[in-house]
Amino acid sequence: MSKKKTIKTFGLSNASVNNRTTVLLLTVIIVVAGIFSYNSMPKEAFPEIVMPQIFITTPYPGNGPSDIEKLITRPIEKELKSMTGVDKITSSSLQGMSSINVEFDFSVSVEEALRKVKDKVDIAKADPDFPTDLPADPNIFEMNFSELIPIMNVNLRGEFSMDQLKEYGEYLEDEIEELPEINKVDIRGISEKEVQINVDLPSMEAVKLGLNDIAQAVQQENISISGGELLVDNFRSTVSVEGQFKNINEIEDIIVKQENNNIVYLRDIADVKFVEEEKKSYAREFSKPVIMLDIIKRGGENLIQASASIREIIKEAQRDYLPENLEISITGDQSEATETQLDELINSILFGVILVVLVLLFFLGLRNALFVGVAIPMSMLLSFFILNAAGVTLNMMVLFSLVLALGMLVDNGIVVVENIYRLMDEGKPPIQAAKEGVGEVAWPIIASTATTLAAFVPLAIWPGMMGEFMKFLPITLMIVLASSLFVALVINPVLTALFMKVDQEEINKKRVLMISAILGGIALLCYLTMGVFWLPNLFLIVALVLLLNAYVLFPASKKFQSNVMPRLEKIYEKSLRKMLVGNRPKWLLVGMFAMLIGSFGLVGAFQPNVLFFPENMPLYINVYVQAPLGTDIEKTNEVTKEVERMVTEQLEKDAYYWDGDEKKPMVVDGVTLKKNSIVSSVIAQVGEGTADPAQGPVFGDSPNKARIQISFLKYADRMGINTSDILNDLQKTIKGIPGVNITVSQNVDGPPQGNPINLELRGDDYIQLIGVADSLRQFVNGSYIAGIEDLKLDIETGKPEMPIIIDRDKARRMNVSTYQIGDAMRTSLFGKEISSYKEGEDDYPIMLRLAKEYAYNASALMDQKITFRNQSNGRIVQVPLSSVAHKERGSTYSAVKRIDLNRTVTVFSNVLQGYNATEVNNEIKTALEDFTLPKGISLSVTGQQEEQAKEMSFLLTALAIAVSLILLIIIAQFNSASTPLIILTSVLLSLIGVLLGLITFQMDFIIIMTMIGIISLAGVVVNNAIVLIDYTKLIETRKLAFKKFGFNVGGKKGTEAEDLMRKDIPTASFEDEIIDDTDFEPEVEKVFLDRDEMYEAVVEGGKKRLRPVLLTAITTILGLVPLAVGLNIDFAGLLNDLDPNIYMGGDNVVFWGPMSWTIIFGLTFATFLTLVVVPAMYLLIKRLKYRFKRA
Repeated sequence: MSKKKTIKTFGLSNASVNNRTTVLLLTVIIVVAGIFSYNSMPKEAFPEIVMPQIFITTPYPGNGPSDIEKLITRPIEKELKSMTGVDKITSSSLQGMSSINVEFDFSVSVEEALRKVKDKVDIAKADPDFPTDLPADPNIFEMNFSELIPIMNVNLRGEFSMDQLKEYGEYLEDEIEELPEINKVDIRGISEKEVQINVDLPSMEAVKLGLNDIAQAVQQENISISGGELLVDNFRSTVSVEGQFKNINEIEDIIVKQENNNIVYLRDIADVKFVEEEKKSYAREFSKPVIMLDIIKRGGENLIQASASIREIIKEAQRDYLPENLEISITGDQSEATETQLDELINSILFGVILVVLVLLFFLGLRNALFVGVAIPMSMLLSFFILNAAGVTLNMMVLFSLVLALGMLVDNGIVVVENIYRLMDEGKPPIQAAKEGVGEVAWPIIASTATTLAAFVPLAIWPGMMGEFMKFLPITLMIVLASSLFVALVINPVLTALFMKVDQEEINKKRVLMISAILGGIALLCYLTMGVFWLPNLFLIVALVLLLNAYVLFPASKKFQSNVMPRLEKIYEKSLRKMLVGNRPKWLLVGMFAMLIGSFGLVGAFQPNVLFFPENMPLYINVYVQAPLGTDIEKTNEVTKEVERMVTEQLEKDAYYWDGDEKKPMVVDGVTLKKNSIVSSVIAQVGEGTADPAQGPVFGDSPNKARIQISFLKYADRMGINTSDILNDLQKTIKGIPGVNITVSQNVDGPPQGNPINLELRGDDYIQLIGVADSLRQFVNGSYIAGIEDLKLDIETGKPEMPIIIDRDKARRMNVSTYQIGDAMRTSLFGKEISSYKEGEDDYPIMLRLAKEYAYNASALMDQKITFRNQSNGRIVQVPLSSVAHKERGSTYSAVKRIDLNRTVTVFSNVLQGYNATEVNNEIKTALEDFTLPKGISLSVTGQQEEQAKEMSFLLTALAIAVSLILLIIIAQFNSASTPLIILTSVLLSLIGVLLGLITFQMDFIIIMTMIGIISLAGVVVNNAIVLIDYTKLIETRKLAFKKFGFNVGGKKGTEAEDLMRKDIPTASFEDEIIDDTDFEPEVEKVFLDRDEMYEAVVEGGKKRLRPVLLTAITTILGLVPLAVGLNIDFAGLLNDLDPNIYMGGDNVVFWGPMSWTIIFGLTFATFLTLVVVPAMYLLIKRLKYRFKRA
């Protein structure tokens, strides 16, 4: 029987080689589109998560928290609970306000969630028991949490009046709000003006007037009415009555009553003033008063572009409008940290590319290294185009995915270019070699890429908030690896067919010297004539690289390929032969499993810190100040000033001063600087805009709250100083103000994680629930558990209140309604906006209230007379409030909190710097075993701990799914059960490297990052094992083929065997055919390899695949090393100023280091497994099969 020689090709690659011009044009299009997409992608630190979270706020003034819960919150919640897709319903029933937060599953779109909630609220409103006297309908809206935090603060100060500073601030506000990236600008530290009508209570009552009479008089006078059009002599003139007030005197001169020729003017019974309203906020920078602009960005907009536009607006305003002596400072600019982190990641990518190309240069030679290296930029540019088209922003998740993919991007290119090079070396023309070279390896590299992608598929379907945050990592990886496959199958064949040469030409050093000299001369000329330096620097760097390549890299790579690599292959072959003799493979495998068990034992004995998410060094520290509920803003401001003083003192204790390169106090004009040299700003805000964004949006004023923010210089500028030390010192020292809660926390990167310590108590009796929560807090504090910052309740208690109790029987008999009493009390004390006063282009409210001496006097309030006209006889009646009601004294709580329709009180706290949240919570759980809960009250540990358990469960499931998908692909590829067993065993054993690495270097186990690293590792390890086993099977198949045709190559070694195996014999899988085919009459009935032949096949497979396995491992590891160790090189600075600004550490290494080290540890050990243990397992299984065949 004769067989035709089969030539394997791949259709897509064939088409690309046949249409080379089209592919080259496509390459140019990808480059241009990729660069354009990269530049146009919005840039931000982390992905912006659009949460299907709907808020419902319903105002109902005059009602306490319990009444709000009963009348509004519970009826609405009753309807909401029947909706599908709801994850959680939380509510706060406050004084005069109901706030409900509905969190939907991420499978529900925001638009659908909004529609569902609106429908249910409409049903609740239609209930006859629902209040009908609400001042406004429930407000239903979505909330983007990125719009809760200002992207920067602009501070104004100088020797100007408050009105002038306000004018300048409003000018900037108007200019900045016109930017498309900006949502709104809030001005802090100013008070708006208002017209105050402060009524003298005895005078008003003496003329038998009520507050409503005054309001009606003002409203009827301050009005402009259109009278229509008057036709005169065929012309129409508009007629209008202009009655709006022009000045304050007109308001004072209003006649509020005229009876029996007795005229009562408003000025007779009230004081009318145009003044500032009560302060709602204060703002300071370094303890000096400022006008502060809080700038909020729109969701999804480019943060860096927004910041640059704002700075340009300020520059233009300073040049064209604002006075020269107005001081303007910018603090809390998020774009600076974002830009730094993105730049560091981009530099890590560039440095990783350089390292990868250098490795390729040594293993493959310069020309082949360039053919393979082209996969990196082409894959990334194609990925940028796809990501931009999908609306993805350029953030840390996307950029780290590119860092992680660096080493893997070249794997497919290595296989393709090597195979084409081999065929060209055998004498085939470039076009034919390109077609056949890709055809032989196309399906294996597709399967190999599929196994890598399979590891990341489960992460792409990660549910919940963390999944929405982390999904960009697997999605980007899948896109970039698929792009690398496209480059390997379409672009690489064309480039190799056109430009590859088999013989490596010697470098003409004289020509290199001449070109370098010319480039140096051009650079010198540019330095002398041009105002920019990047172009001459580029010429200079290119010249240096050419010289370095000619005199160092090229000779070194030739020596490596001719001497080092062959020697390494011989050493490996010799070692592998020793390891595969006799029973050594068995003992090797047993030893590996013993080592795996031992590594788990070491982890149990020397347990690493377990963290949910990486903890960065603080970029800024927030000190939240909360005075007792009901505290006036002036008192809160005094308390905040005291806290500012404590912060300043501590910063001076922690101060790091530099004078030149010496660490000593810096003295300027004889004054020792008092400002900490690594602190860029300290700002304080009191009142509005001071709530912790992690606690969600806050509605209404917060006069009892303040926030102090300490911002630090970026890591490179603070000389490596760890700001965590300052955070720790502040947490220990900022305390001791009676009755004031102070929380010191750092900025939190990533998605919301909940409180590190969060104990939820649920029950029906709210008073009892608050008491138990307070007892629980005291019990835990009494257990003296280290690491707890300050346990607090999520509601405030002890707010003084003075409920007015109405005697309804008396009131109705005197024709006084509850509404009249409530309206009179609210107008007297809080005030009522009765009209507006226009000055220039601005409208100001006209507020009616009692004068302070009466409004803030409880007896006067109770003795005031409700004045109205008796409808039966028309007479004016005055009824003293004290005759139909009495006051009581008491205290109340700030809100009734509910979670999933259950009344809940939460005891929560941060964990002090240096302590592990998991360990602290475990100690709390142990202590609580001795705490007895009353019947009807339940306790659960939630917050970060709940999220941690949930995410860990998913990640373990994701790992199982990833392994299952990889298993299916491997089974489909090899049509064997034993091969997948070998490969998955190598994946399992790679955990030894991870665990030993964590223990040896005493690294934290970061649940999110380390687990993702392990899952990613599975995809990479599988590829190396596949490469080795696939080639070993190929050698085995060829040996079987030779034996079937009567050859015996099993005992041959080296070039003789290789020459025989390169004959024109089919290279498909022959094993089954050889064993079962009866058309041939071989020397024996069944043909298979004996022990020695199988031994030689395994050794030969390991030796031939040594270089690809090492290349894959080294390129992947080196791609991650810059980020793992925190090595930062500023390539932009190198190009512009020849200053690389090299430093170690930074925020990215803290965030991404754990994942990088996990992959590095695991892959380093897995390389040993692939080169030694995988051949041993393969040989063991083959020996077992051999015994069965002989039997």
